[in-house]
Amino acid sequence: MITNEHVLAALAQVAGPDGTTPLPRSGTLSDIVVTNGKVYFSIGIDPTRAAELEPMRAAAERAVKALAGVDAVVATLTAEAPAGGRAARTAPAPGRPAQAQPGPRATAARARTEVPGVKQIIAVASGKGGVGKSTTACNLALALARTGLSVGVLDADVYGPSMPRLFGISSKPELGDDRMLRPPERFGLKVMSIGFLVEDEAAIIWRGPMVMSALQQLLREVAWGALDVLVVDMPPGTGDAQLTMAQNVPLAGAVIVSTPQDLALIDARRGIAMFRKVDVPVLGIVENMSTFICPACGTRSDIFGHGGARHEAERIGVPFLGEVPLHIRIRELSDSGEPVVVADPDGPHARAYDAIAHQVASALAGEAAGRRAPPRIVIE
Repeated sequence: MITNEHVLAALAQVAGPDGTTPLPRSGTLSDIVVTNGKVYFSIGIDPTRAAELEPMRAAAERAVKALAGVDAVVATLTAEAPAGGRAARTAPAPGRPAQAQPGPRATAARARTEVPGVKQIIAVASGKGGVGKSTTACNLALALARTGLSVGVLDADVYGPSMPRLFGISSKPELGDDRMLRPPERFGLKVMSIGFLVEDEAAIIWRGPMVMSALQQLLREVAWGALDVLVVDMPPGTGDAQLTMAQNVPLAGAVIVSTPQDLALIDARRGIAMFRKVDVPVLGIVENMSTFICPACGTRSDIFGHGGARHEAERIGVPFLGEVPLHIRIRELSDSGEPVVVADPDGPHARAYDAIAHQVASALAGEAAGRRAPPRIVIE
């Protein structure tokens, strides 16, 4: 059985970012995770040297892959300091003054790189768990596809992946000859999730650098093909995963999901503040579980209150995208892997998601138009 010691011995043959110190002694190596023949680790670097140090990353991956018992290796460069170490920094040449380090915004802007074939990426996020964010992301993606867009879904909720269940997918992604993962497809959407790569009951106990490594692989080592929109289901909160996506991916915007009560809205505000701080547009707020209509007697009950998300959107000046009720039909179809947008496409709940999707699509069209080059004025 492969152990961390085996991996460290293999990595000792690879020079770290300074070109001489063995990688395990360079202070840039994260904790190593070995599970079911798969090895995960990251290397902390100065983000300005990412292209220069890519051969080092590839060499580290090859060294570990050569070990008997290793089926796959995920080695990722990260700008975050790994546990027990610190990100490498480039020393100035002799006689040359040290330059000031860029601020967090400058570093984030520089590190953001496009995902080949994907035109726009949006995050579906929430300040706290339990508000129906993943169900919203799933149905929003399907509703966006109904507008004629080519859509994919990335399940970035590493600790609680839900997309395999929501889409009813049990097949595993295939590895192509180009070493890129081929994501499973259902309902015309390509779907990728860490849930496809680990056992259903396996506990994912990863520190920040490991989460970031996994997200980078799920995002950039997957054959997404040509997509108009990639919908990313974010984990709840404002931690490492959210910052990784916001700082490394050119997000076209974020959709915030909240229930109406004050407790959820407090956390939703934090999520909105985070996206604004890293210059990601907030496309709007969805009020999920907005009200409950008893299926037996038709009585309306505002279990979590009603209208809180709308009022919050008005208060902070972001679009209110719509309301989705708390209904047993949505829950039953989600658990069965038949999302309501495809299982009951003409029903009231699908129409609610359609209305949200049309607003998001319009906002994305505006974002795309804003990025187009201005017209040239030619004087003859």
